[in-house]
Formats: sequence, structure tokens, C-alpha cells
Amino acid sequence: MNAKAEKIVCNTTAFVTAAILCVALAGCMVGPDYKRPQTIADTNDGYIYTGKHQPDEDIEKIDTWWKHFGDETTTQLVTTALANNNNLQASAARVLQAEALLVETRGKQLPEVSYNFGRTRAKSSFNFGGSGRFSSINTTFSQSVTVSYVADLFGKLKRQEKSAWADLFAAKANEQALTNIIISSVVKSRANIATIQRQLAITQANTDSWRQTVEIIERRYGRGLVGPLDVRLARENLEASKSNEIFSQQRLVIAQNALDALLARHPGSSSELPKTLPELPDLTAVPVGIPAYLLDRRPDVMAAELALRSASEQIGVSIAQLYPDLTLGASYGTNADRFGDAFKHQTEIYSATLNLAQPIFKGKQLKARVDFSKARYKELTANYAETVLTALREVEDALIKEEMLQKQLAALRLRYNEANAAEQLAKQRYLRGVERLLAVIETQRRRRIAENEINIVRGQLWAGRVDLFLALGGDWVSDSQKVESLEL
Repeated sequence: MNAKAEKIVCNTTAFVTAAILCVALAGCMVGPDYKRPQTIADTNDGYIYTGKHQPDEDIEKIDTWWKHFGDETTTQLVTTALANNNNLQASAARVLQAEALLVETRGKQLPEVSYNFGRTRAKSSFNFGGSGRFSSINTTFSQSVTVSYVADLFGKLKRQEKSAWADLFAAKANEQALTNIIISSVVKSRANIATIQRQLAITQANTDSWRQTVEIIERRYGRGLVGPLDVRLARENLEASKSNEIFSQQRLVIAQNALDALLARHPGSSSELPKTLPELPDLTAVPVGIPAYLLDRRPDVMAAELALRSASEQIGVSIAQLYPDLTLGASYGTNADRFGDAFKHQTEIYSATLNLAQPIFKGKQLKARVDFSKARYKELTANYAETVLTALREVEDALIKEEMLQKQLAALRLRYNEANAAEQLAKQRYLRGVERLLAVIETQRRRRIAENEINIVRGQLWAGRVDLFLALGGDWVSDSQKVESLEL
């Protein structure tokens, strides 16, 4: 390209750049600017069932909260699930999709530049009256650089970018919410398995106890100290305990398969977990903050608001479609009938265009799009309010559940102590021949029920504390994984 061509290109580029700057400075954004709607959380000063979990204006972070249970097995399981879970990997892919759409949307605000080179060969036929028909073959070589820019006069492209930003953050918030669910599911599954393991151990101990009892009763029957009814009852209770043992083994296998699925492992391939369920370490109070904190801490609430923000920006997009579109363009190139001439300045061609297009009649399609966007915004506003309300209910449920379970556990421990003492007394009286076997069976049944219920409530306390952390929307992930600020 010679000096004259370079000068023309520079002048054309300067023209387009100046036009772009003028349009950009004169442009505006139609449609409403987003403002977070007020919800019940904004007008609520605190939770009702806080108990020892008092609101704290300087609420501390609840990072890697699952380590607070003091169980290394739980920590290892959570780490494995976060690395391998299939649903989390799919969610991460959805975030990448949203990032790509954002890049595409931002690219629409920039000028498009393209280079074209072509060779055209055409044959034409002419009739010159009596002279007959003649034909000619023409070959044309052309090249050009084209610049095109859509001026965002009414902010349609900017609104689309803001909407894409909100969609991206919503995808990240949904990924974080799914992370919360996966973590809570793993911890609850661990607690469930440990609870079943403990229940199986209790049943096995009862089986061993009844096996010894049967031997004692059979010896007493051989000496004529008891009747055949005692032998039958003892054997029946032994078989019932064996049946309960088999049922617990079945439940344990099914629970372990469910955990393997969370860890993206072949069900049944994992080694057996340690047969322990440490009691919760003193269940220290958690700073629950104030209800309004949920709006910025719970990822599901954040995702609902981000969807609402995206819908608000789409209202502006639909309104901007009612106004004219301004497209600026410029082109410089050459056109010659020989390849060598296509690079000479004598064959240069150039153009500059300004195109203003205003929709006049589309059968009310554009107005319908505006109405649809506004109705969509109203729908998501209601969904956002309902999500906040659900979050508040889940916190209150978790708070009262933990308080009641603690009271229930204290009562069950007293019950177990009394039932165990009654069982020992009944056994002693039976051996002395002053009590019937039915009394021993009844006291043992009551002791076993109390012991099983203590085990179950301990597992429920694990699950209840998990629900509380989940409801509060604590810091479940590292700072690098958190959803960015909502200030788009």
C-alpha cells in the first residue's frame, strides 16, 4: 500500500473514530436503572429463636465450618466431593458459558474490522443487431478493508452488557449454592452412616447379650428352674435381634452407596468409614447476624437478585429497540482487471456510510417485547421476595430445631440411665427367681429404645448444625471462588 492509500485509510479511520466519539458522547441509556427492592429482611431487626446464637453486627466468617465438628473423616470426604462431584463440574461449565456470552456481548460495542480479497471471473453475452452475438470474459481482482460500527445511541448494547454481567454473577452464585448443597449433603451422609454404624453396634451387642441369656435360660431349664415358655421367649428375642442386625446392615450399605455417588465413585467401591460418631464439640454459639445479612451472604438469594437485575436491564434493551439504530461504516480498497494492478493506487476505491434505521411498523412486536420484559421483572421480583422469605424461615427452623434437640437429648440421657438401671435390676431379680422373664424383656426393650434414640438425636444434631450453617449462608468457599460485588 503506497503513501496516498495510507493517507486515505488514515483519513477514513479518523472520520469513523470522530463519528464514534460524537455518537458515544451524545448517547444515553433508556429504561429503568436497577434498585434492589425492599424485602421483609430489610424491615426485620433480628431472629426470634436465636437462643444462644445472638445477632452480631461484626459477624465473623464461617470458613470451612465443617472442620468445627472435629472429625477428620468428614473433612477428607468434603475435599473429595468438591474435587470430583459431577454436578459441580457441570455448574462450573455453566459459569464458563456465561463468561463467553459476556465477552460476545461486550464485543458488539466495538467496531468490526475485516479484510476481503476476491477474484471474480464473469462471462457476458451481447447482441449487436445484424452483427450477431458477441461474448466477453472479464476477470476482476479486488481487496478492501472495511470498518463497521453500530452506535449505541439509546444504550441497548450497554444494557445487554449489564444483563450479561448479572447473568454471569448469577451463574457463579448458583455454583456456590450448589457447592453449599454438596457440602451439606456429604456431612449429613457422613452423620447418617455413623448413626447407622452405631445403631448396628448396639444391635450386635444386644444379639450377643441375648445369645448369652439364651444359654443361661437353657441351663436353668435343664435343671428344672424355669419352664419352656422362658426358653421360647428368649430364643424369639435372639432371632428378633439378629433380624434387626441384618436390617441395619442393609441400611448401612445403601447409605454408603449414596455417599459414593456424591464423591463420584462407583457405589460400593469405597472402604468402610470409621465406626465413630464424635459428639459435637460443645456446639459453640454461631453469630447469626441480622436478617438483612442473608441478602449478601446466601448465594441462592444473591442468584435470585441477580436474575432480577438482569431482567431489569432487559427492559432497557426492549425499550431501546423502539428507537433508531445508527450504523457507521467505511471501506478502502482496490479493484482491477489484473492481479498486479490490484496493488496500485490508480485502482483504489473507498466509501464512507452513515445508515439510520427506524422501525415504523412491526405489528406491535416491539411494544409486546417491552410489556413482556416488564412482566418478567415483576415475576422475578416476587420470586426474589419469596426466596428471602424462605431463607428467613430456614434460619428460624434451624435455630429452634437445634434448641429443641439439645433439650430432647438431655431428657433421653436421663431416660437411658433409668432404663439401664431397671434392666440390671430385672436381670438380678430374674436370676434370684423373684421376677418373670417378661419383665427382663420389657426393661431391655426400653433400654434399647432409649439408646437408639440418643444415637439418632446425636445424628440429628449434626444435621441441624449443618442446616444452620447452610441457612446463614456462611463462607463455604475460598475468597477466590466467591461471587464478586453486585456493583456492575
